[in-house]
Amino acid sequence: MIGITLTTDQIRTAPTDVRQWIEHQVIASLGLGGAAPVAAEQPHPSHLAACSEDDAAAVLAQIQGFLPAVNVFFEFGRAGISYGQPPVMAFRLLDILHHTRLRDVEQVIACLDVINQAVTAVQRDPAARFCGFDNQGHCLIAPQTQQSIFHLWQGLVARQQAAASADAGVAAPAPARAPQAGNDTTMSTFMPPGYVKSREPVED
Repeated sequence: MIGITLTTDQIRTAPTDVRQWIEHQVIASLGLGGAAPVAAEQPHPSHLAACSEDDAAAVLAQIQGFLPAVNVFFEFGRAGISYGQPPVMAFRLLDILHHTRLRDVEQVIACLDVINQAVTAVQRDPAARFCGFDNQGHCLIAPQTQQSIFHLWQGLVARQQAAASADAGVAAPAPARAPQAGNDTTMSTFMPPGYVKSREPVED
């Protein structure tokens, strides 16, 4: 048997059908779904925690000593793909891997496990889960949670910019806007001091 190692850049720039095949192989190897491409199976929305902004801040406080998990956490402040009824927000695991510069998807999953444990503790509910997975390589969260993480990030940005402006003796700039597809800005561009900056996203 011959083993081949691919970088995240090689995976990102591969043809769509190749990327999808790789995603299915990765998800199958982690036991998150079938190895063959099949229709996505959406987890029951009631299992996904709907985190308020206070919840998101409490989760951040619990994981702030584990910087890779902090980077993964703020990836969910991006605009995901909404689908289903009731809706969930979907994020590609390989996109999270690429943006955070982790070594492999297993490290992304390990970070998500840490975040899941923090959410369970914050909500004091052993059944509460930050995220779920489908069998096409997506991580799924509740829409309210995505909005709460984004607003938490915005607040952190505003406070950091206000502090920097106060030190410089100038007026505080307008709050940061959400990064959009094609925009060369990351959720970690204005991270609070001490957080690890993620790689700039590249449009697929």
